[in-house]
Amino acid sequence: MAHPLAGQPVPPQMLIDVPKLIAAYYELAPDPAVATQRVSFGTSGHRGSALKKSFNEAHILAVTQAVCDYRKAQGINGPLFIGRDAHPLSTPALMTAVRVCAANGVETRIAPDDSQTPTPLVSFAVLEHNRAHESRADGIVITPSHNPPEDGGFKYNPPSGGPADTDVTAWIEARANALLENGNNEVKAWRYETAIQSPNIARYDFITPYVNALEEIIDIKAIKAAKLRLAADPMGGSALEVYQAINARYGLEIDIVNTRVDPTFSFMHLDHDGKIRMDCSSPWAMASLVALKDRYDLAFGNDTDADRHGIVTPSGLMNPNHYLSVAVWYLFGHRPRWPKEASVGKTLVSSLMIDKVAAQRGRAVYEVPVGFKWFVEGLLNGALGFGGEESAGASFLRFDGAPWSTDKDGIIMTLLAAEIRAVTGKDPAHIYRELEARHGRAYYARTDAPATPEQKKRLKNLKPDDITAKRLGGDPIEGIFTEAPGNGAPIGGLKLTTRRGWVAMRPSGTEDIYKIYAESLHSEEHLATLQQEAAAIVDAALD
Repeated sequence: MAHPLAGQPVPPQMLIDVPKLIAAYYELAPDPAVATQRVSFGTSGHRGSALKKSFNEAHILAVTQAVCDYRKAQGINGPLFIGRDAHPLSTPALMTAVRVCAANGVETRIAPDDSQTPTPLVSFAVLEHNRAHESRADGIVITPSHNPPEDGGFKYNPPSGGPADTDVTAWIEARANALLENGNNEVKAWRYETAIQSPNIARYDFITPYVNALEEIIDIKAIKAAKLRLAADPMGGSALEVYQAINARYGLEIDIVNTRVDPTFSFMHLDHDGKIRMDCSSPWAMASLVALKDRYDLAFGNDTDADRHGIVTPSGLMNPNHYLSVAVWYLFGHRPRWPKEASVGKTLVSSLMIDKVAAQRGRAVYEVPVGFKWFVEGLLNGALGFGGEESAGASFLRFDGAPWSTDKDGIIMTLLAAEIRAVTGKDPAHIYRELEARHGRAYYARTDAPATPEQKKRLKNLKPDDITAKRLGGDPIEGIFTEAPGNGAPIGGLKLTTRRGWVAMRPSGTEDIYKIYAESLHSEEHLATLQQEAAAIVDAALD
């Protein structure tokens, strides 16, 4: 059940105290003997809050030094591209990272005038450099994605351009914690005033090369010719300047309905649980843009680092799974130069509709655990034409089959929606209804439940033999999976399948909750039964 204030404007009393938060970043010292205060890389890097001693200057000193050490050990000798979003902790964290990079002699590129840089633009910059130079570049993105304003985040993208794989993050995490345990005595760091003047630190225009190249992946001419009424909401994040540049370069006249950049995110509407969360896939958080749906052919939003997308049609905000299905249907029918063997990448908690559409297009499905890192290699070598997550993150290849971004790119996904509308004359929601008419309806939902760190650990390590239930939603359980079918990697939880649906349970990497994903091919009532029985199965396994 949603919070009573879900979808409502943020009450003034809920706004964070930004000076207090930033002071905590510098003044509070984490205790590495406390598990929650150590560096921990989840599916999207290290995240935490300065007030909880989980994202403080000590953490960023240690993690950045660990990245510098990793680069040296791997012989990565090109520039390190660093981007950040609008969360209050992102700017001090960037300043800390610059101090360490300069002292370690790392050639570092940051945006001019301390402007924001979206995640996909960092990935794009890394790949563009590596395509044109012998030296290898990599990247850092300082962002907690769509998390609440008090959170901070730090993730590393190696020369492949996308999120680092577990072997890389495990190395960086272990090195960072060793540095923390030693009081960061081994960290090399200059004063910021000295570091920013260092020849190792240079300003870099992330936006212009990215925007100029958009014609290589999106049919901009078709969008412009269709004279669509388009609107974009950057949700106070890093997509703002990109959309402004797109309008200036291509004359698309996208209405940017929110140009505010406010570290408290006071302009937001509260999410389903009553928290401020810049989640562009949430109808509650996106309430202000959804209210404009009748004024535009399409409207779209991005989270603060622009790696996620939200698509609003005259019917309302699309379910992410629905739009991913439409994107797969469209792209594999309108990209004739893509490799004929290129597959569809999906996470195992994404909708079965994607499988049905992929089969319709004659493409194989590559099903992996949650985490975009599993798509990086496939997008880089063309084995995947598209990779997408149910949490509204995706990327795909250029027209000629070359890689574009091996990290999630919410901007090309919003522009793709406009291309679909321009080329087909139908908005994506209309096309999804046509897919339902052909393949049948799929009823999907994700719910969260509280879990202690110990319960999360136990859930992550469950084995098929731990499940004693034989039936689910009135049907025999046909499969119990702890590894993904596509690559055999551990899913960090459990997935159960029946002939009429499936459920998956996995712990959150950033919050004290676990997530239950469920999909029924039968009815809403059957979906509710799957959810209830899945929760009971988890409770029994964790008891």
